[in-house]
Amino acid sequence: MIDTAFWLTCGAILLLLVCSAFFSGSETALTAASRGKLRSKADRGERGAEVALEVTEDNEKLIGSVLLGNNLVNILATSLATALFTRLFGEGGTALALATLIMTLLVLIFAEVLPKTYAITNAETAASKVARPIKLLVMLLSPPVKMIQALVRLILRLFGVQTDPDSQMFSVHEEIAGALALGHSEGVVQKEDRDRLMGALDLADRTVEEIMLHRSQIEMIDVDAPPDEVLAQALESRHTRLPLYKDDKENIVGVIHAKDLLRAIHRAAVASGGAPEALSGLDVLDVAMEPYFVPETTTLDDQMRQFLRRNTHFALVVDEYGTLQGLITLEDILEEIVGEITDEFDIDEDHPLRRTDNGEWIVDGAMTIRDLNRANDWSLPDEEANTVAGLVIHEAQAIPTVGQVFSFHGFRFEVIARKDNRLTRLKMRPLGILAE
Repeated sequence: MIDTAFWLTCGAILLLLVCSAFFSGSETALTAASRGKLRSKADRGERGAEVALEVTEDNEKLIGSVLLGNNLVNILATSLATALFTRLFGEGGTALALATLIMTLLVLIFAEVLPKTYAITNAETAASKVARPIKLLVMLLSPPVKMIQALVRLILRLFGVQTDPDSQMFSVHEEIAGALALGHSEGVVQKEDRDRLMGALDLADRTVEEIMLHRSQIEMIDVDAPPDEVLAQALESRHTRLPLYKDDKENIVGVIHAKDLLRAIHRAAVASGGAPEALSGLDVLDVAMEPYFVPETTTLDDQMRQFLRRNTHFALVVDEYGTLQGLITLEDILEEIVGEITDEFDIDEDHPLRRTDNGEWIVDGAMTIRDLNRANDWSLPDEEANTVAGLVIHEAQAIPTVGQVFSFHGFRFEVIARKDNRLTRLKMRPLGILAE
């Protein structure tokens, strides 16, 4: 019989469905909203975005409160619907079946799919709008939610599952890296932009040891060499800064800058009236800078900050025993972000990576695996070795000879040049691609 009580019950069910839709949409909006975009909105003065940031700081409490409220209104709406249909059709399976079917459709369409679809489409806008009432809800339901959380953790602990409410599932680095990878795969982010951003993000995770110029490749000047030889070597070098050693190349006593050397020669020549004897009296150490040594375990991020703070671009890398391992410059670190930087003195150098006409790659053994992956969008592992030659030696468990061929990590490697114990040139191609 339809009377006032019937319409009141229908109105209560409708109101509870609206509340359920609100809870469902709020949960989706607040969990899907980008905290970066919310922060941008908050910085522009949007109070709702600021509250949303505050609410989402404790996701466990947020989700617990919303789920508790959502389940309460859904259960109450279903109970009222069951009572309503029982009154209309009497006790029996028909009333229960109709109540279950109709409430399932209403909850699914109007309290779940519809609000969640809107929330996921307009996550930041929706999150800003619902943040204030959700904040109030979280405050009101905080005591029972804490009890439920404690009970859940206890049950999980009984099954050997440890939970840490303060831990983050993903770090900011992982989130940005994943977004860049996804954007690149979908064509939204260009490869060059992805590489630059990833290079900047990785500076804190990489050490100077990984990108330094090895000591075997460092140009050095003997401090006891005649001044004319020092000048000739400095003028012929591609580099403006050169280490000075005394007696032993491990004993670095200074770093000479080409400009400082030329200034000193010019002053001596002017003072002596341009006499040739001016050069012979030059002491290179008088114009050399103190060498700057850094541990090989220093991160690139820290080293870049040190370069900027010390107003220098050149450092010598040593191991834990103080033994020279290589050198690093500010340009080396910048190249990890922007890619290879070349000038008029680099154009005559052999490129470390060259593709042949038949589709194979000629690779310099000293090229880092990271640079190779970055250049070709490959994914060779760099956990055990920094360079391509190091990877081959690690996998072969020996120093290969010229002509030896190896296949691992989905690539074919052939050693085509070796100097002493160093693999200087390799030929490689992905497996499954036949050379012509």
